[in-house]
Amino acid sequence: MKSFCEIFPRGLIVSCQAREDEPLHGSDIMAKLAVSAEMGGATGIRANSPEDVRAIKAACRLPVLAIYKVKTDYAGLFITPTFETARLLAEAGADAIALDGTNRPRPDGEMLPDIIRRIHDELQLPVMADCSTVEEGVMAAGAGADVVATTLAGYTPYTKKTDGPDWAALEGMIREAGTPVVGEGRFYYPPQAARALEMGAWAIVVGGAITRPHEITRRFVDEMGKKQ
Repeated sequence: MKSFCEIFPRGLIVSCQAREDEPLHGSDIMAKLAVSAEMGGATGIRANSPEDVRAIKAACRLPVLAIYKVKTDYAGLFITPTFETARLLAEAGADAIALDGTNRPRPDGEMLPDIIRRIHDELQLPVMADCSTVEEGVMAAGAGADVVATTLAGYTPYTKKTDGPDWAALEGMIREAGTPVVGEGRFYYPPQAARALEMGAWAIVVGGAITRPHEITRRFVDEMGKKQ
């Protein structure tokens, strides 16, 4: 099994996702966004669902960090919550699996260390744990995650959403996790991504600032509104 860092060179991973209620929703559109990201120099793609993974792998040469967002009744946990969701992503061609790296209960009583072990043993893929605190990053690394990320910082009931990246969470994970760390969450501007690399992050995942035109438009509109 290749390591995460062998598969994803240090740099920018572009998240190509769109909700069902967004204009760009659709696997064909996500594939085109992935190709655009490849043309711009991205080192990888983060994608949601087996359908989108298949479409992107067919169109794009970059490795895919795959997630499967599904609704559960488990305290907001929805990012690749079970081994079965990871297996479906692997069958679609995923190069690595990202999953919820918090300590919240999971469907069928599965435990994070067991899911990670099965992904390693049965799917032969590295795992990135999406975490919301430094403590979760340390815990997920101890559970076997190959990489930990700040993805959920500000998106769990017990964390505060910062205006921009959660620098404290990123710095703490880099210092304490003992694994490579990926910065993700509210990276809106290139200098923020460059700063994260300088801090020691292995890669930065950027989504809305690149692939969600309505969010980009809103930031312009909001800032211009302050001057009127």
